[in-house]
Amino acid sequence: MRPSRIHKQPVHNDCTAGFSLMELLVVIGIIGILSAFLLPALVKSRERARAVACLSNNRQLMLAWQLYSGDFDGALPYNIGGAGTGRGVGERSPLNWADGILDWELTPDNTNSAMLLHSSLGRYVSGNTQIYRCPSDRALSQLQRSTGWTGRVRSYSMNAMMGNAGPASTFGANVNNPDYVQFFKIDQVPSPARFFVLVDEHPDSINDAYFLNRGDKHSWIDLPASHHNGAATFSFADGHSELRKWARPSTVHPAQPDAAPLPLYLYESDLDDWKWVMERMSVGTESPGSYK
Repeated sequence: MRPSRIHKQPVHNDCTAGFSLMELLVVIGIIGILSAFLLPALVKSRERARAVACLSNNRQLMLAWQLYSGDFDGALPYNIGGAGTGRGVGERSPLNWADGILDWELTPDNTNSAMLLHSSLGRYVSGNTQIYRCPSDRALSQLQRSTGWTGRVRSYSMNAMMGNAGPASTFGANVNNPDYVQFFKIDQVPSPARFFVLVDEHPDSINDAYFLNRGDKHSWIDLPASHHNGAATFSFADGHSELRKWARPSTVHPAQPDAAPLPLYLYESDLDDWKWVMERMSVGTESPGSYK
């Protein structure tokens, strides 16, 4: 007898393969929720990496600062400021540690990296002008963006009390801050680990390369930056660098034109950050061992 053949019938399944529309919407919703939690963390992580790069820039500039001092018998680089009250701007000069005046116009100084190399620290940076600019500093005016600019050349300024300030310190004291000691030589700095040399300055504050605040005025004349999740980088006379997180909202302003109305007067309750900077700027002339 011939074996009977078993004919398999196709199995019909009422459940169709794949996701239903409702399931897809649920998955999309979950992805959206996860993104909302993860995106801020990713942004902060990226900014932390930029802060590390900014600290590295500070250290390299501080090495140049120290090499300059070693070549000139301990003298500190020129740090030229405007001679007068208020937010006077220092003159352009290749003698300065960093030449050029920044603004929100199409002034060539904003993008002329050759001016940095021809300044007094230029010979010590091996042609690397990128170290003068914080990687988080991309602030530009609308006019500057319209011409295709991607950033200005410099983000850092030098403590006004460090170095020869030109006309502002002709007679030994700094006319912009006469109650504080002006340091002309590296061995005059009483505690190098305490006093800062370079600061990441707010892009709406930076103009010349001279960071000035007065001890007798409870206001920001020049404002530190807050690029790094509300923090700024500082480098100190012993060569180390720090990231300072600001405690007061009055210190933190958007990195854009006209974001910081300067001078910025402070209430008594807002002085914490200002005092932190002033205590690390210099010592009082009446009591050289302490902050005035």
